[in-house]
Amino acid sequence: MTQYLAASDRYEQLPYNHVGRSGLRLAPLALGLWHNFGDIDALSNQRALLRYAFDHGITHFDMANNYGPSAGSAETNFGQLYKEDFKPYRDELVLSSKAGFYMWPGPYGEYGSRKYIIASADQSLRRTGLDYFDIFYSHRYDPNTPLEETAEALDHLVRQGKALYIGISNYGVEETAAITKIFRELKTPYIIHQDAYNMFHQEPATSGLFDLLEKEGTGAIVFSPLAQGQLTGRYLNGIPDDSRAVREGDWMQKEVKAHLPKIQQLNAIAQQRRQSLAEMALAWDLQQPAVMTVLIGASKVSQLEDNLKVLDHLDFTEDELKAIDNVLKA
Repeated sequence: MTQYLAASDRYEQLPYNHVGRSGLRLAPLALGLWHNFGDIDALSNQRALLRYAFDHGITHFDMANNYGPSAGSAETNFGQLYKEDFKPYRDELVLSSKAGFYMWPGPYGEYGSRKYIIASADQSLRRTGLDYFDIFYSHRYDPNTPLEETAEALDHLVRQGKALYIGISNYGVEETAAITKIFRELKTPYIIHQDAYNMFHQEPATSGLFDLLEKEGTGAIVFSPLAQGQLTGRYLNGIPDDSRAVREGDWMQKEVKAHLPKIQQLNAIAQQRRQSLAEMALAWDLQQPAVMTVLIGASKVSQLEDNLKVLDHLDFTEDELKAIDNVLKA
């Protein structure tokens, strides 16, 4: 195998913006390893995706302990590719992982206790072969563990040198406000909040979460920007037999069918903008002031190539935003 040499012009292609009020800067797009990096996926394709992303200025790769399938395999696979391809570029990468969802049996294998978070971080570091994560997240709010305990466990990871920055994911407004106060008292470098956000799921904006993050100087990074593929051209003519909607079951098929008229109307607006529906959906996320990075997933390099085109046309006219809003509210 030929030794990987990153593209020499990789930093000439994307802007890099500060994450909230921190000194860390990220590109508008980051690559998520939630899907397509597990045991069932070809390592050669994973390698191609990571190389293409980095060659085109995407420096942030986002993982979690339970990503796969099987759980943990995305970190293990990344660890192999990191060792073979990316280790010389460690200081140019922002690598993140999370702890919160189920990972092992018994009372200590999920949620937000100090025991689980620290054990999970150690396991993730071993799987990836990293000395530290740039960002480590609490993956979900734990209603049965005091927020102080979860915050102090994350703060401990920073003080141990196992994480440079801290984030939280899937926290509601009240929980976010409460843990932000604790982090401030601890002087923890909490800088980023990760949640689902797209045209069909606007709760972070409507609930006041984005307003809170802007007020506190916390950056927002969003996942599922294309609503599990609904905001692409995949479903414009119905549900293909090999689609994710078929794999996910009845709930997603019902959702796609319910959204289909809106998908088709949104696609017409995108065509008027001379964009694909996916490009417009990503641009729509990025026009939200609180959102500084969108996590994209890809199963093929061509999808990454298409997603990067969003940066050619990020602006919206007032009429375009109004037309999109009318479709979504109908």
